[in-house]
Amino acid sequence: MEKKSVLFLCFGNTCRSPIAEACFKHLVATRGVEKQWRVESAGTSSISAGDPPNPRGRSCMQSHDIYHYVEDCRSRKVKLQDFYEFNFIFAMDSSNMGNLKELCPTDSTSKLLMLGSYDNDPSSNGVIDDPYGSPNPDEYERVYDQCSRACCRFMDSLRP
Repeated sequence: MEKKSVLFLCFGNTCRSPIAEACFKHLVATRGVEKQWRVESAGTSSISAGDPPNPRGRSCMQSHDIYHYVEDCRSRKVKLQDFYEFNFIFAMDSSNMGNLKELCPTDSTSKLLMLGSYDNDPSSNGVIDDPYGSPNPDEYERVYDQCSRACCRFMDSLRP
């Protein structure tokens, strides 16, 4: 069986996309299908290339016992080959999606989606807002909650 693949994408790949990656890795592990999935994250910018997840995001993931899924991950910019290697590429907001569409080759085999569109909380309006720079740790909890709900609903949407 060929692995399914998903890439989570935000601006710098230090806050939202690592949280989404960790949530999804936890979800597939909990459901016993981790060997069927390739899960990564990236950014539309190389501004933070090589950096680990943001300290506030890291604390949030640690509090939910999911940081171990991404503790060795380092920020990277989305690459041309990602558009052929991943079945699904999820953007966190409309700016990320706009950047993603500009970078996406016309013959891409990836399906570009908004992760927040799978969130069943109507107050999110389909967007996972960037908590970067916020001194409020609740912003990272909000991102975790949104990513967790959206990842579950996305996985459920794949069931026959």
